[in-house]
Amino acid sequence: MAQQRRDSRRRRDDRASREESDLVEKLVGINRVAKVVKGGRRFGFAALVVVGDGRGRVGMGHGKAREVPEAIRKATEKAKRGMIRVPLREGRTLHHDVMGHYGAGLVVVRAAEQGTGIIAGGPMRAIFEALGVQDVVAKSIGTSNPHNMIKATFQGLKSSQSPRMVAQRRGKKVGDILGDRRGATAEAVE
Repeated sequence: MAQQRRDSRRRRDDRASREESDLVEKLVGINRVAKVVKGGRRFGFAALVVVGDGRGRVGMGHGKAREVPEAIRKATEKAKRGMIRVPLREGRTLHHDVMGHYGAGLVVVRAAEQGTGIIAGGPMRAIFEALGVQDVVAKSIGTSNPHNMIKATFQGLKSSQSPRMVAQRRGKKVGDILGDRRGATAEAVE
């Protein structure tokens, strides 16, 4: 019995280490802060990290420490713990356009045709690269603060739904939700 538990624990640990090795880590920013004390200044560092598996899972983390590597490690651990799943269309773009809002940050993320690439600035680009999105157009309206931009983008991505999720919630088939896309374009041409 104890042998079975050890074997299952070992398999679980192997699977977890394999998943962690597949993760893409992107350092978005490092901020240095100073605390003035009697003997001079004490410096601390805050790191902002985005982690993703390149197949629809992404997380963000914020870590603080006296040294840069320790702050990055803490941020990476938080990002791995807080990963979310985002449904992707054809594994390359979002199913629909989304808007995200956090603090003074407002972001608009639009699904794009194949071959468009990632058209997004700084922190949002890191999210889409880690997520595995290849075609997307994103615009940040409002703040350029990386923390608020990332949190607004995550808020928008959390609201993203696939046609399968919508059909299941409504009790319909996916074809009923999508309709006949070719028929709609043929009517528009005529």
